[in-house]
Amino acid sequence: MRKKIAMLLVGLMTLTSVTACSTKQDAPADTKEQTTENNKQADIVIIGAGGAGMSAAIQARQNGATNVVVVEKMAQTGGNTVRATGGLNASETKFQAEKGIEDSNELFIEDTMKGGKNLNDKELVTTLVENSNAAVEWVNEIGGDLGVVAMFGGASVERIHRPSDTSAVGPMLVKTFNKQIETLEIPVLLETTAKQIVVDEAGKITGVKISNAEGESTIDCTAVIIATGGFGANLDMVVEYDPSLKGFVGTNHAGATGDGIALGTEIGAATVDLDQIQIHPTVDPETQTLYTEGVRGNGAILVNLEGKRFVNELLTRDVVSAAILEQKDETSYLVFDQAVRESLSAIEKYVSAGLTVEADTIEELAEKINVDAATLKETMTNYASYQAAGEDKEFGREDMAASLTTPKYYAAKCAPGIHHTMGGLKINTNAEVVNTDGNVISGLFAAGEVTGGVHGANRLGGNAVADIVVFGRIAGTNAAKFVVDNGGNTTPTIVVEKTEEVEVTPEVQGNFVDGTYKGTSKGNNGDINVEVTVEGGNLVKVDVLEQHETEGLYDSALAKVVPAMIQKQTTEVDAVTGATNSSNGLMGAVADALKDATK
Repeated sequence: MRKKIAMLLVGLMTLTSVTACSTKQDAPADTKEQTTENNKQADIVIIGAGGAGMSAAIQARQNGATNVVVVEKMAQTGGNTVRATGGLNASETKFQAEKGIEDSNELFIEDTMKGGKNLNDKELVTTLVENSNAAVEWVNEIGGDLGVVAMFGGASVERIHRPSDTSAVGPMLVKTFNKQIETLEIPVLLETTAKQIVVDEAGKITGVKISNAEGESTIDCTAVIIATGGFGANLDMVVEYDPSLKGFVGTNHAGATGDGIALGTEIGAATVDLDQIQIHPTVDPETQTLYTEGVRGNGAILVNLEGKRFVNELLTRDVVSAAILEQKDETSYLVFDQAVRESLSAIEKYVSAGLTVEADTIEELAEKINVDAATLKETMTNYASYQAAGEDKEFGREDMAASLTTPKYYAAKCAPGIHHTMGGLKINTNAEVVNTDGNVISGLFAAGEVTGGVHGANRLGGNAVADIVVFGRIAGTNAAKFVVDNGGNTTPTIVVEKTEEVEVTPEVQGNFVDGTYKGTSKGNNGDINVEVTVEGGNLVKVDVLEQHETEGLYDSALAKVVPAMIQKQTTEVDAVTGATNSSNGLMGAVADALKDATK
């Protein structure tokens, strides 16, 4: 992928938004008149632009809502969704039927309840499952790609739906949603924090107080959808509800700090299962990179530091995590072969980022990861025989997709990390938020990881993506209906301003030698290679020649970091929160290039 910045401010994948002038416009016949002059106006305010928030926004517009606004505190959309690597669990789909997979809604419900230790709200689980097939179809209808079905931990059959190229599901979803957001001209106010949900004396939703670079203001509205994600990045909050997790690494993006839970409880919302916090078994201890369950689903095994298997790799996340924590140094290795690597393109990210060790033989691999070669060889030989016989005599693994006998061989060090918070705001099957008295808070909806009850004590891999799409759509549908039932749609006063290319002028005179230079630095997913141009002593252009970053996060870094370097004529500028590694990779690559341009 080749991108250029030549004294230009490149826009994000998402849209920036501005407040239009307050001159009165002629409203369509089916709208109500605006009466508040100073405040911004919307019918539905969606707090959070992750997968659930964007699903809700798109569905609300598809259902006829004319005045939907999304506020997002981060500099980019996507939230934790952009980090999702697995897929979307769904039952009774055409893709399963085409593959001859016998699945049912009843079996999906049973697996989810069992995985959640029956702490789940069965009505919410039933709603999730019965709408999962439609979720797959909807994603594909709006330009997404969920056409491959595979096996994941905790599922009785192949049920997780992934992109056809077996790449990570999250970036695909975020790209698809962003394109729809742009097509539907839904304003997304980035770097805008929701400070308070405003209610009147009767408890009726009247607006949302927001804060951004322009100051504080209020968006008057009829309905609010909270879709801010969980609190996995708020380690103080994590430890408050589960002290045993103190000191654990996490996999969440920086914005997952529990804001939506605070916003909801402030106006009386009930919460559920806040102490149910999931740790994912396969996280790189150094970079906090999560290795998708698809690696194990496609055939990888886990070995301890002695080179021995110790668990059925496809059991639920809590069971596999507990097993790893019983091993020496609470650490393990994912081990797989070339066939597994070629079966799952998501693995390429781990290889390019230098997270895997590779070798031509098992003995060489054992030496490189410092485990006993004879023990690892015996482990691999035994597993190959189990796979050939179709029976795992040690741990009862039923799905053994690969024999792990095709060179090269790979290992990736991993340990459990804080991954998902199952608890949150209490909702009903309409995605309406329930208060502490058990009554619906009129006009308040929530979807995604900010809610509790769907996953119980343990979330199955693939159910989070199903959750954000299914309940995001339900929230959008019901919020749109609520607006119609309570006065009707209004004319938007917060409108989309499409990003235009504008010149970036250096604020200071640079001190570089004119010429063209190349540089390299590590990003989040591997090397970032750039070519920079210096004219008149100033850095004036940056060409990104190669990068492997996560779409969405990288775009926000590119849009802000490079213009900042050109303006300030230095590579020491602020990183974009939530895209720190990509930001630092861009700065490092430009710095590497400019070292040869220093006078």
